[in-house]
This record gives sequence, structure tokens and C-alpha cells, in this order.
Amino acid sequence: MRWSPLEIVRLTFGNDVDAEALAKDLFMSTIWLDLNKGLITEAQAKQRYQSEKALSDSEVERFFYYVKHTQLLMYGSVELLKRIKAAGYNVFALTDNVVEIVEFLKATYDFWPLFEGAAVSAELGLLKPQPEIYQSLLETHQLLAQETVFLDDMPYNVEGARAVGLAAIQFKHAEQPPLAG
Repeated sequence: MRWSPLEIVRLTFGNDVDAEALAKDLFMSTIWLDLNKGLITEAQAKQRYQSEKALSDSEVERFFYYVKHTQLLMYGSVELLKRIKAAGYNVFALTDNVVEIVEFLKATYDFWPLFEGAAVSAELGLLKPQPEIYQSLLETHQLLAQETVFLDDMPYNVEGARAVGLAAIQFKHAEQPPLAG
């Protein structure tokens, strides 16, 4: 899935804001981190954004609308999952994500059933690149690190996976070697 904090901020607040600073303030805040860890619900996060960040009700509603609706499939990613599965491999999801966003993605896209299982940060109280989130996926699904390949678009998550013994590839697009069909 494509994740674009700057686009979310611009769509929510317009182009006359310092999008980088505001994105950092909103998405690196304890509010967002608590939401991603499943410590609070989306409704509680909305209340906290209003009280702690002085966002209006309409700003908060727009913000969460765009958080969900800007998440688009990366070109070729579903076909890549299908190619991996057709080659005889199991595919699991490991995502830093919010319960309500995962529900939205499951209702909007049909790729979720391609996964044999998933580790969702909000269900585990952990975030990538914490070693425990990778270990949780391995232990829950009885996977061996040395037999597991991890794909992620963020370099620090790739390094986190490597630190626990996973082979890891930074995902840029579905046609990149060694992912190309």
C-alpha cells in the first residue's frame, strides 16, 4: 500500500501549510504512535488530536478520511503476491497499522485473503523496526528467520528485519530485481 503523509496533510489542511512540519507533528506524535500500537481507538485519537493539537472537528474528520482514502495499491503489488504464491511460497503481512485502517483495507481491496496470516502493530502493541514484531510473526506462524524474506518500502524496517536474521529487500516497485517475474 502507498503511504503518503504529505499528501494526507495537504488534502486535509490545504497547500498553504508547512506540510512536512505538520505531517511530522501529526504522524510522529504520541497520539499516532499510540493508535498504531492499538493503545487507543480511532475515536480516542480524534479526541486527542482535537484537545492536544487544537484540530477542529472537521479537520479531524478530513484527516482520518484521507488517512484511509489515500492508501492505494502500489502498481503490480497484487500480481507480485500472486506470483510468489504460485511459485509455492507462503505470504504473510507484517504491518504497522491501525485496527480501523486494516478494516477499511479489507473492505476496500481484495488482496488480504492472499496472506496466510498477518501481524498487525495495533494488535501486538509493537511497531517496526522493534525486533519483537518480527519475532512475533515468526513465532506465531512457526517460520524460521533464515527461510523468510521480508519486503518493505522503508529502509529502517528492512534493517530491523535483517537484525533478527531475516533476508530483507527494500521494496520500490513490483518489477524490481529480484522481484520481477
